[in-house]
Amino acid sequence: MTGDAKARAATRASRAPGTRGTTFRETMLGTVRLDGADRARPVRLDLCVSADRVLRPHTTTDARATGRVRIAGLADDPAAQGEMEIAPLARRRIRYRIGFTADGRRLTLDGWKSVSPRRPLTSMTVLPFTLYENGARIGAGTLRFPLTTGLAPFLASFRFPRREPADALTAPRWNGEPGRTEVWYTTLTDPATGTGLWLHHELTAPADGSPPYAHGWAAAFPAEGPVRHARFGPAPWDRPGDGFTAAGASATPGRLTGEADTFRWDLAERPADAPLFTFPRWSWRRSLLPAAQILPAARATYDGTFTFDGTTLRLAGAPGASARIYGHGNARRWAWLHADLGGGDVLEIVAAVSMRPVLRRLPPLVFLRLRRGGGTWPRRAERGAVGWAGLGRFRATIDRPAWTVTGRAGLRRIRVEVTQPEDRTLALDYTDPDGSPATCRNSERADAHVLLERWWWPGGWRTEAEWRLDGTAHAEVGTR
Repeated sequence: MTGDAKARAATRASRAPGTRGTTFRETMLGTVRLDGADRARPVRLDLCVSADRVLRPHTTTDARATGRVRIAGLADDPAAQGEMEIAPLARRRIRYRIGFTADGRRLTLDGWKSVSPRRPLTSMTVLPFTLYENGARIGAGTLRFPLTTGLAPFLASFRFPRREPADALTAPRWNGEPGRTEVWYTTLTDPATGTGLWLHHELTAPADGSPPYAHGWAAAFPAEGPVRHARFGPAPWDRPGDGFTAAGASATPGRLTGEADTFRWDLAERPADAPLFTFPRWSWRRSLLPAAQILPAARATYDGTFTFDGTTLRLAGAPGASARIYGHGNARRWAWLHADLGGGDVLEIVAAVSMRPVLRRLPPLVFLRLRRGGGTWPRRAERGAVGWAGLGRFRATIDRPAWTVTGRAGLRRIRVEVTQPEDRTLALDYTDPDGSPATCRNSERADAHVLLERWWWPGGWRTEAEWRLDGTAHAEVGTR
């Protein structure tokens, strides 16, 4: 297969609809008795379960589980993770294996519901389990699904989202049209040193029809010392089929490698969440907007080495994410935020003013996606940008060194305040396909304050969640 044929095949794959998955939430209550203890402790398990296909009772379905484990006087871990084996008919069991932290110790809850046609209700709602530490048993207990209060929320939580293969979302989109820009970028934080890292890979197809070229840069934002960066390219674009490969740098599914001046990197990327469509899903497939952005995985972890100016970072489980952009070029003004909020929660914001004649007169359009507890708010990506017939749009005030986003959808409202200190910010020049310049000011060690409130009656607005990120938010402001 020729390079052009591979590129066309990859483009078709990236636009093809994905398969359906399943997500649901489950809460169980019960008790556990630690070995040697004279009394049982109350336990509460709140899980968000995600499978890559639609559940079928007659088959075995493997699923991921995240959530919160609470054991009175022992544990309260909102970042519990594990897996489930759902096989009520095929194997007559539903198994849970959840890892969590308790007072600095790593424990595992392991048990299963033994499904029986003789006792369908009891067998589907009672979960005997054992607690383990380093493979050794330390206790046992029983969890029960509360039918009276839990059945309605459980059934209402079922969703069947379309699953997009991460490899397809990483494949190049460009099909030979002039006047297009395509970007693969990765941002992450080294947990050991607090250093923020940024890898940017870009394909530019000039509007005048001249040959496309590939280029990019790597940047390091150390906790101590100035921001450093180095560029690679420009180089010819050879149309790889599985991502970006040019100018000595590569961004392909699961792997990031390259070198530029004193920078060297070799990183393994492990997706830790489902894709996140910051813009409406249709805008990525059909390219109807001036540009669109997605995250093939809302969260990821990175292992490997990153060297700059003689300093080598050895990354292990570094949190971050990769994202993709495809469109006609940069906005007139824009702001961007990626914030790993901990516990599996993540916030992505793009606020922008378009270059198009009519749209450039509008205030910034805000696309905000909060992935929390396995769900995404607002439910529709366009909600923040267009509201309801123009009413209730989210609002952004784009400035430096601080910018804000506020908005309300349903019974929730949010306020996001982002600060990019000058000494932690890197200014870089961009060139659009039509040759017009733009400047971005990026910080991989930005600060962010996120306040999520919910309306309750009576009483009005109450804080539902609040996060403060000091030097671990990833943010950018662009101007012309």
